Amino acid sequence: MTPRAVLVGLPGSGKTTSGRRLADRLGVPFADSDDLIEQRAGRSVRAIFDQDGEEAFRAAEIEVISAALTAFDGVLALGGGAILADATRTALAVSGVPVVWLTAELTTLAGRVGRAQDRPLLVGDPVGRLAALAQERQPLYEGVATVVIDTDRRSAKQVAADIDEALTALAWPA
Repeated sequence: MTPRAVLVGLPGSGKTTSGRRLADRLGVPFADSDDLIEQRAGRSVRAIFDQDGEEAFRAAEIEVISAALTAFDGVLALGGGAILADATRTALAVSGVPVVWLTAELTTLAGRVGRAQDRPLLVGDPVGRLAALAQERQPLYEGVATVVIDTDRRSAKQVAADIDEALTALAWPA
């Protein structure tokens, strides 16, 4: 049992919102890796960052994603930085699950995340941090992506339909 699709992208790209829509459309469950980490730790992502640091968060992230790639049969959205870990990128490749990279312009992302008070890596300067993250992570997203979907000026329903169409074209699940 593996996920039907894994969604990756920067904060504000629509992974959770579009992922929920896609899961509904496919009639499967939805999971967000950040939520899985919070359930396991009994604390919020922000609390983990504040109390244990980013390194501890990333270690937990690798574990929950690796487990989900073998035991979750639905749509899985990854936190924006999950692809930073070699272990996660390798697990994605080995799983064979289609990885959908959701993209959007910086102004769209910034508008969607707002002041980003609940996003530890964006607090203080969401636009500047998003720009830096985009530059750092773009090659990694490109490296794991099976499909790329632009979410600019598109509703979550439209994005979910586009992803479904792309998965059908891939004949996934096989």
